[in-house]
Amino acid sequence: MNFDYNEEQQLLADSVRRFVQKDYDFERRRKIVASEHGFSPEVWSVFADMGLLGLPFSTEHGGFGGGAVDLLSVMEAFGEALVVEPYLATVGLGARFVAKAGSAQQKKAILPAVAEGKLKMAFAHAEAGARYDLAQVRAQAKKAADGWRIEGEKRAVIGAPMADKLVVSARSGAGIALFLVDREAAGVSLRPYRTLDEMRAADVVLAGVRAEALEGGLELIEEATDFATALVCAEAVGAIQYANDATLEYLKTRKQFGVPIGAFQALQHRMVDMVISGEQARSMACLACSKADAASASERKRAISAAKIKIADACRHVSQESVQLHGGMGMTEELKVSHTFRRLTMIAQQFGDADHHLERFASL
Repeated sequence: MNFDYNEEQQLLADSVRRFVQKDYDFERRRKIVASEHGFSPEVWSVFADMGLLGLPFSTEHGGFGGGAVDLLSVMEAFGEALVVEPYLATVGLGARFVAKAGSAQQKKAILPAVAEGKLKMAFAHAEAGARYDLAQVRAQAKKAADGWRIEGEKRAVIGAPMADKLVVSARSGAGIALFLVDREAAGVSLRPYRTLDEMRAADVVLAGVRAEALEGGLELIEEATDFATALVCAEAVGAIQYANDATLEYLKTRKQFGVPIGAFQALQHRMVDMVISGEQARSMACLACSKADAASASERKRAISAAKIKIADACRHVSQESVQLHGGMGMTEELKVSHTFRRLTMIAQQFGDADHHLERFASL
C-alpha cells in the first residue's frame, strides 16, 4: 500500500500546515478556548476559504468530491495544532448524513451552506447508559401533521453549542431513523459544557421537537461513525507527532549532571519506542481512511476497528510517556504537551475504546 500523498493531497497538506503553524499557535488556541463560544468564527471562515469545509462533498453542492484519504492530511494538521473548531462534528458527521441520506432539497439547502462556512452541524446520538452501543436508542419519533415530533435526551453531543442544525437519531415505527432538527427550534434545550480536551459539547433535551426525516437508519449510523473514527485516527497521528517532537526537543535541551538528559540510554530507548508507536499509528490511520472510502461493510468495520485498537494503545503510550519525560512541568497548563495529553486520552475513548473495538474485531 502506498502511504505517500499525491500531488494535490500534498499541496493541501502543506497549505493547512502553514496556516496552523502561522495563525493557530498555542497562544491563539488558548484564547479561542477561553472565549465565550469556544471556537473562532474567523478561523472557520478561513477553513471555508481554503475549501476544507466542502472537501468531502460533491462538486454539485460546492465541494470537491474527496474522501477520508483526502481528509487525512487535514486531520493530521488539526491534531498537531489541537484545533478546537467543530470540523469533525460538522463535516465528518452532521453534513455527511445529509450528503448520504438527504433529499435533493435538503442537500441543496444545507451542503453549500456548510461548504461556505455559513452553517455548522452536530450529530446527536449517544444516550445515557448506551456507552458505545450504536443500536441503543430510546428517543422516540412520532409522525405529525407538520412532519415528525421527537421526544428524548442525547448526551455528550460534541459541537452542539455552536451548531445550527442537529442530526438526531430516534426510534420510529420502522426502527432507528435519522432526523434533521434546528438547534433553535421550540422544544430543544441544551446543557453546554467544556470537555476534558477543551472541546464544547452539550447534553440535548428534545421535548416534542419538530423534525425533518432523512433516508437512513442504523446501517448509515455505523458507516458514518466508522468514517469519523478513521478521521480521529488521522487526528491522533498529528497529535502523536507533536508529542514526540516536543519530547525529543526537551530531551536535547534539559540538562542533568552537566549533560542533556537525552544522552541517557534508558531515555533514548523510551523515545525510540514512542517514535515506533507513532509510525505504526500512521500506517493504521492510512489503512482506516482507505477502507472508509472503498470497502465492503465487513471489511471496513474490521480495518477500522483494527486501526482504533492500535491507535488507542499508541495514544495512551505516547501521551503518558511524553508527560513523564517532561517531568512535573509536563502537566502544567502553560505547556502544550499537557493539552496534547488530554486530547490523545479522549481520542483513545472516542467512538469506542480499544476493548470495544477488540470485541467488534473478534466478532467479524
